[in-house]
Amino acid sequence: MGDDTFQQPPRTEIRQRIREKAQELGFDAVGFAPVHLAPEIRDHLNQFIDEGRHGDMDWMPAKAERRREPAALWPDANSVIALGMVYTPEPGAFDTIGQAAVGHLSVYARGRDYHDVVKKRMKALGRWICDEFPGNVKVFVDTAPVMEKPVAQAAGLGWQGKHTNLVSREHGSWLFLGEVFTTLDLPPDAEQDDHCGSCRRCLDACPTGALPAPYRIDARRCISYLTIEHKGPIDRELRPLIGNRIYGCDDCLAVCPWNKFAKAAPVAELRGREDLSAPDLVMLAGLQDAEFRAFFSRTAIKRLGRDRFVRNVLIALGNVGGAGALNVVQERLTDESPLVRGAAVWALSRLVPAETFAEIRSGLLPGESDADVIAEWS
Repeated sequence: MGDDTFQQPPRTEIRQRIREKAQELGFDAVGFAPVHLAPEIRDHLNQFIDEGRHGDMDWMPAKAERRREPAALWPDANSVIALGMVYTPEPGAFDTIGQAAVGHLSVYARGRDYHDVVKKRMKALGRWICDEFPGNVKVFVDTAPVMEKPVAQAAGLGWQGKHTNLVSREHGSWLFLGEVFTTLDLPPDAEQDDHCGSCRRCLDACPTGALPAPYRIDARRCISYLTIEHKGPIDRELRPLIGNRIYGCDDCLAVCPWNKFAKAAPVAELRGREDLSAPDLVMLAGLQDAEFRAFFSRTAIKRLGRDRFVRNVLIALGNVGGAGALNVVQERLTDESPLVRGAAVWALSRLVPAETFAEIRSGLLPGESDADVIAEWS
């Protein structure tokens, strides 16, 4: 590719020019990693899957071999450019947790879908690299089996904290990650050391006990997994613990002491929409599919789909209630989606006295299939 007489600059110069270009494009953290990760990374992934902690994310074991290290995903790659973009939440972003009548959304989902924002800039970086230096690139933003956090740690962007997410000394827990795989052979950065020390705030903050030990997560109990990845009814014991969190959970991230160094998100598109800071649960529970898609247009939430999202909203209504909650829950008892109907049954059981619920339940949703829905949820 290119002129055979091209004189390539020294590798360290190439690396510095790429770093400067990435920063010019809006990336707050830039590092370089090898294509082969430490063997223990692969061992941790295998253990996670073998113990079933991935829940029903079947794509994890299906793509485990390609996930184990960058070289397995693209054998032509010689280096990985790890990139981070800050999405630090606004002050007061967590004041809505537990409030009646309003839902709480993970802060990363309140602005423009980060896949679009980050990938657009990564593609621009990739085109620039190919124009400037002989070689090829592939870009990934949570769209391929890449172990993003181990790669970012190997590139010196931060370390995987006790909550298993990346922590940066400069940016705290608030970094969107992406990777540019390249055929260029570039010197790697030094891997970041762990700076968690004896702190265990993230473990203690988890509402559902999804962090049973440092550096160990059970996705089956994680609110982010339950409200986003999980497709069916949420376990009875976990529903009350979710509170009014209707998409994701930041509790383990928000308590990290390293966040005190985080600065406001410089990319305006990643800042939260005002109407998503404390959205009305009754309004959200009433959304039909077209309304859901329109309201959450250009956000990550749209990809979840209306039925799973309304399931989450109904669980929140069952936990925190609010004016109009009972009426909208009763409306959803006849929803077209069995998942939504089931969640409405559970929410109703939380909003009315037991004897009233038993009376309603006895005549509720006739038919063998709906009897199964009721039994699963109530």
